[in-house]
Amino acid sequence: MDKQRIFIVEDDDNIRELTVYALRSAEFDVTDFSVGSELYPAIESRKCDLIILDVMLPQEDGLQILKNLKSKSATKDIPVIMLTAKGSELDRVRGLDLGADDYITKPFSPLELLSRVKAVLRRSAPKTEQATQLTYENILLDVTKHTVFENEREVHLTQKEFALLKFLLENKGTVFSRDKIMDAIWGYDYAGESRTVDMHIKTLRQKLETSGDAIKTIRGVGYKIGS
Repeated sequence: MDKQRIFIVEDDDNIRELTVYALRSAEFDVTDFSVGSELYPAIESRKCDLIILDVMLPQEDGLQILKNLKSKSATKDIPVIMLTAKGSELDRVRGLDLGADDYITKPFSPLELLSRVKAVLRRSAPKTEQATQLTYENILLDVTKHTVFENEREVHLTQKEFALLKFLLENKGTVFSRDKIMDAIWGYDYAGESRTVDMHIKTLRQKLETSGDAIKTIRGVGYKIGS
């Protein structure tokens, strides 16, 4: 079985070497770069299963690279994990809004890195699903076409926003805690990261506009769609 290939873009030599070592020890095929300009030709010549992308990079920063990747049909579906500095919540929010699948705050442990990588790869693996549509009031989600409409207006969601809405629609009326949602959508329950769920719920509600109120906050418990 071929190894899964991961590209890393990180200009800090120590962090890059630690990341490469941890992933290669876990049997991943890893290629590393110090600037984004080295990443683009590599993607064109070789299939990539995941990209780990630092936000603070020389020349072109990680958020701009992410935006470029998500704007091209050939690379928009490649999952991306962002590396962010401690306390840089704005970078994390911007990265998630641009389509990042997850983020890791520096400094991080090799075990945390591997947990995040495996979770993202597991969630992004191709799935065989029957053609189906999920609806609630004025919201229509088509699983196979990967589209969402609200009052016949197409709503453009990131992969994680789509997965979150799909999960809630598949379980209408059921209240899920932040930890349960983290485990279902991100593939792990990582202490202290439940704020990720709140940020995704907020942007999802905004994009659904008048139908955003369909996502209910159950104080002290979590979130749900439906009664």
